[in-house]
Amino acid sequence: MDDLNWMEFREIVPAKVKTVLLTTGTLEPHGVVNNGADNLAPAKIAEAVAPQVNALIAPHIPYGVTGSMAPYPGATHIPAEVYVPYVRAVLVGLTRNGFKNIVIINGHGGPQADLLNKIAQDVAIEYRVNTLVVHWWGACSDVTQEVFGNAGGHAGENETAFIQAINPKLVKKERYSDALGSPNAPPAAYSATPAPSSIGLYKSGEGMPHDFDQKKADDYFRRVNGCVTRLLQDTLRRWHEGGLD
Repeated sequence: MDDLNWMEFREIVPAKVKTVLLTTGTLEPHGVVNNGADNLAPAKIAEAVAPQVNALIAPHIPYGVTGSMAPYPGATHIPAEVYVPYVRAVLVGLTRNGFKNIVIINGHGGPQADLLNKIAQDVAIEYRVNTLVVHWWGACSDVTQEVFGNAGGHAGENETAFIQAINPKLVKKERYSDALGSPNAPPAAYSATPAPSSIGLYKSGEGMPHDFDQKKADDYFRRVNGCVTRLLQDTLRRWHEGGLD
């Protein structure tokens, strides 16, 4: 969308394109990869997916509800009471520009994921459009298990590999230490701010990014993009067959 002028946009939407991909993330620590991993990952997924589903890509939303990682250097945090109306306004703007299918490809978990689910559902019902929110690491968790043999984690083996596939220079292998990681707390177990480590494993004892295998990283990147593409294609097809587009 950034590259189109208004006359080109008018000719394309909705006559030729009904679907838009909106990517979201935040800035927060990720072990030995860049603070912007949650921004870079969904942006690259959108680039891979858009041609496969005949979609335009909306400008990225780079700041999010970071939460317990916010005290780390270089991180940012947008309070929910500010984030929710802003993202809602963006979605409403996309509907008013003629998009029928709005797909959010989200790169950041925690409370932000739940907020995005609710915002998207509310906009879909109020404006009679179709919305889909994809939290890529969860939607493709089976791919993580297949490639790495573990569940991965925040800045774990899977997310680190994804960034390594995009740009190996963003992975600072020389800074790696097992001390950077700890298991994520089960719900209601405890809450610590700042989070005790910048790598949060989904399961204790597995998923630390210690191998940095480039071939495995490239394979994971390709499989995740395929996974998200299939999810979007299937959802769009079902909306079409149901007369909802």
